[in-house]
Amino acid sequence: MCYATFSYARPRQFSILLAISLIALAAFITAYYHYLQDPVFHQNAYAILTATVLIRCMFVMELNLRPSIKKKQKEYELHAKSPISPKDKAASVARDRRNLDILHTMWWMIAYGISIFLGGFALWNVDTVYCSTLRMWRRNIGLPWGILLEGHGWWHLMTGIGAYYYIVWGVWLRHCLNGRQEEYDLVWPSIWSFPDVARRPAMNGIDRKHK
Repeated sequence: MCYATFSYARPRQFSILLAISLIALAAFITAYYHYLQDPVFHQNAYAILTATVLIRCMFVMELNLRPSIKKKQKEYELHAKSPISPKDKAASVARDRRNLDILHTMWWMIAYGISIFLGGFALWNVDTVYCSTLRMWRRNIGLPWGILLEGHGWWHLMTGIGAYYYIVWGVWLRHCLNGRQEEYDLVWPSIWSFPDVARRPAMNGIDRKHK
């Protein structure tokens, strides 16, 4: 995900250098963690990498979809051109409204996914600090309810869910960056369901243009 985030719309040389750098970084983190045998280092490295990727995606999302920012970027391009026709202006207003709706939903998805992720991260740390106490409680309660006190297991489960939200968000954001908002929809009926990006039915030969 880090490579996909930072290599988007970049030259091939940059992408190759980025891939080599990320492989080297992953090898360093793995080797150093094996040397230290300290879970705190592993947790901090994972948190820093995740935060870096998330912040970068948020920046790209706002820069490319926020109508007020895009308007400022286009002011210089349109300054020397003829006035915009009413039809083009109406289309621009519709696109801005659509992008604002997309941004609103994206921010809700980000907040929800991060909340689940951080909740799992908190449980992981609680399990690490109070490991002996939780182990004793699990033995006293017994199966199957003792499983609910497996903090490390909750960490994996909640991290997986949070990562899923991030991946779906990333897929949807990539379609939006490619200007294909009219071809794809985010299907997310409620917070109790998992979101998905679905392609709309073919319209007026749109599929042929992108094949």
